Amino acid sequence: MNHIDLSTSGWPDYELLDSGDNKKLERFGTFFLIRPETQAIWKPSQPELWKTAKAEFRFDGGKGSWSSEGKGGSETWEITWNTDARFTLRLTAFKHTGVFPEQAPNWEWIAEKVDTLVKRSGEKEKPKVLNLFGYTGIASIVAAKHGAMVTHLDASKTSNTWAKENATLSQVPPDAIRYITDDALKFVQREIRRGSAYDGIILDPPAFGRGPDGEVWKIEEDIVPLLDAVKKIFAQKPGSFFLLNGYAAGYAPQSLLQSVESSFPEVAANKKLAGEFGELRIHEKDSERVVPSGIYVRFVR
Repeated sequence: MNHIDLSTSGWPDYELLDSGDNKKLERFGTFFLIRPETQAIWKPSQPELWKTAKAEFRFDGGKGSWSSEGKGGSETWEITWNTDARFTLRLTAFKHTGVFPEQAPNWEWIAEKVDTLVKRSGEKEKPKVLNLFGYTGIASIVAAKHGAMVTHLDASKTSNTWAKENATLSQVPPDAIRYITDDALKFVQREIRRGSAYDGIILDPPAFGRGPDGEVWKIEEDIVPLLDAVKKIFAQKPGSFFLLNGYAAGYAPQSLLQSVESSFPEVAANKKLAGEFGELRIHEKDSERVVPSGIYVRFVR
């Protein structure tokens, strides 16, 4: 398994403009936003540019909210990634906007792996992809646009509704993605009993979360049981792909890799496996600086 840190420098509708003082200044389409960033412990390099921000997410008394200060902040707007995905952004109550830009290299990888599976199967059958903790569905859209039949699961009805809206904006065929509101482990356990198998599995779990019936998710307790279960529905065919992302503060890429290896011993045993692990980073525009934004493990059978 190769240790490779993946970076994105953005795309026409997204840029990291500057960072520092525990914040980052980003451009989403035509809107400049300021969001908290605990990794950015350095000084901003372009202080004057920050004055152009339309909105800022601030914490006050342990609670966070967006402040536009009359600068014309917008509640919703649309941006595009490549030719695959068009999606709506919103200023949510948790500082997020509906997209994690550091995932762009993984979206490219998903597209490439689905393309390979489609070529191998010809017109016999479409590859099946499972996207757990699917959020607003950009990875699901990319997989579907490249020919996969996608099962998109999230515990939040709101996220699934948002994902459906994004799929419509992206002109995904209505039957290419099915949406499930459920607890990830419970769903996978049912799929095991059904004898289901998936050619691609994507997991993007939070550090902490709750299922639709109040189930508690803690990555430090629940990631290995989920990986053990997912292994049982991961197709054995050549070209099948696996991707795990992580955002829990304090965990190193090696920790995520070793979690995967504990559930997939063949990953540790096969030193020539086509796979990578490392950090997910965002490059500042016109700068050598990067903001570490997550960790990942991915491999192909």
